[in-house]
Amino acid sequence: MNAANVTGQLLVLAKRPIAGRVKTRLCPPCTPQEAAGVAAAALADTLDAVRRTPVTRRVVAFDGPTESTVDLEAIRQRGDGLGERIANAFADTAARNPDPVVQIGMDTPQVTPELLTAALQLLAHNDAVLGLAEDGGWWALGLRDAHRASVLPDVPMSTSDTGRLTIAALEGAGARIGYLPRLRDVDTIDDAQLVAESVPGSRFARAVEELSCTAR
Repeated sequence: MNAANVTGQLLVLAKRPIAGRVKTRLCPPCTPQEAAGVAAAALADTLDAVRRTPVTRRVVAFDGPTESTVDLEAIRQRGDGLGERIANAFADTAARNPDPVVQIGMDTPQVTPELLTAALQLLAHNDAVLGLAEDGGWWALGLRDAHRASVLPDVPMSTSDTGRLTIAALEGAGARIGYLPRLRDVDTIDDAQLVAESVPGSRFARAVEELSCTAR
C-alpha cells in the first residue's frame, strides 16, 4: 500500500490559541501571550502536516466556535472531560463517513505526513493504532471502527499512566493494536525547546526562538 491510495480520515483535537487558555504549563517562565504564540505555531504546523497527507477527509474539532476551510472541516468539541470529548469527536466524525479515523492533538508539531500515512496503513491490519508519548500519554489514536472510542471516557487523561491505561482499555474491548513511533508532547518549556530543535525552520521552531523566556 502506498500513500496515494490510503483511505481514511484525520481528526485534530484543537484549542483556540487564546492567551491564558493554552499551553499554561509554559507559564512561567513564558507569559500567557508567549504561550499562545507557541500554541498557534504548533497548531499551524500540525494542520500543515494534515493538509499534506493524502486522505479521504480532514476534520478539526475545536473547543469553541468553528470555521471550516476548503480542505479542513471544522466541528465543535462536546462533552465534559477530555476522554469524553475525544470519544464524541470520533463519533461525530464517523457519523458522516465510516472510514477509519486517526486522531491527533496540537502538541506534536513535529508530526509528518509520513507518520500520519503510516497510522492509516496500520489500520488496514489492526483495530487500533497508538502513538505513545514520552510523558506516558499518547499523541495519536487511530480506530478502524470509531465506536471503539467509547472506552476513552473511563481512561484518566493527561497522566503518566494514560498510555498504559488506554492500551488496557482497548485490549480489554478486544482490539488488536499497532504502534507508531514514540514522540514528545510539548507541555513544558524544555519540551518546546527539544521539539523545536528537531524541526528547524518550522513555524514552531521560529516561535520558540523568538521567546524571551528561557529554561536554561
